[in-house]
Amino acid sequence: MDIICHNCHSKFKIADDKIPAGRTAAFACPKCKSKISLGPGKSSAKGAGGAANDESYDASDKPFDFIEEEGLTALVCEQNPLVRKTISDALQLMEYQITVAESARDALKRMRYHVYDLIVVNESFDTNNPEANGVIIYLERLSMATRRNMFVALVSDRYRTMDNMMALNKSVNLIINVKNIEDIGKILSRGITDNEYFYRVFKETLKELGRV
Repeated sequence: MDIICHNCHSKFKIADDKIPAGRTAAFACPKCKSKISLGPGKSSAKGAGGAANDESYDASDKPFDFIEEEGLTALVCEQNPLVRKTISDALQLMEYQITVAESARDALKRMRYHVYDLIVVNESFDTNNPEANGVIIYLERLSMATRRNMFVALVSDRYRTMDNMMALNKSVNLIINVKNIEDIGKILSRGITDNEYFYRVFKETLKELGRV
C-alpha cells in the first residue's frame, strides 16, 4: 500500500498485511512528524486531522516502520552508547533508515511489524548469556523465505571478524568483532555484497531447475 503524507507529500510504502484489519491506524509521518490517519479498508492515507476511534492503532504501543520507495531499513540492537553511535553513523552513510531497539522485547515488537533489510545485534544485547540472546533466537526460528531477505550481523567480543564458520554456527550472515567496530561500514558493505551475489546465483539456479 502506498501512503502519502498530505503535509510534506512524502511517499511511503507498507505491506497491506501490516495494517491492523478493521481498525484505524494513527501515526506520525517519519519526516515531518505530522499526524497521518488511515481508516479501515482505505487504500490511501491522509495527513493532518482524522482522529482515530477507540479501536485505533496506537503506534507507540505497536510500532512499525515506514520506508520510502526503494529505501533500506536497519535495526540496531546494541546497548553500549559509543558502539551504538558508531554503528548508526556508519548505517546513515550507507543510507539506511535506522531503528534503535531499547531492549530485546522492544526489538521483537518492532520485528513483528516490519522485516528489516539489515539487523545489527550484539551477542550480549539485553542478556548476560550470549547463548540466550532473545533476538538471535527469534531470527533462528524465522521461516527461510523470510530470513533470506534479511542480513544479520552479529557484534561479538569472542569471535573474529568475518569468521564464516562461526557465522554459520550462529545462524547469522556476518560476525564483526567489537575491536573492528570503527570499520563496520566497510565490513558490512563487503559482507552484504557477497551475500547478494550468493543469493543471485542461488535464485538463478532455482529458476533453471524450475523451482521458482
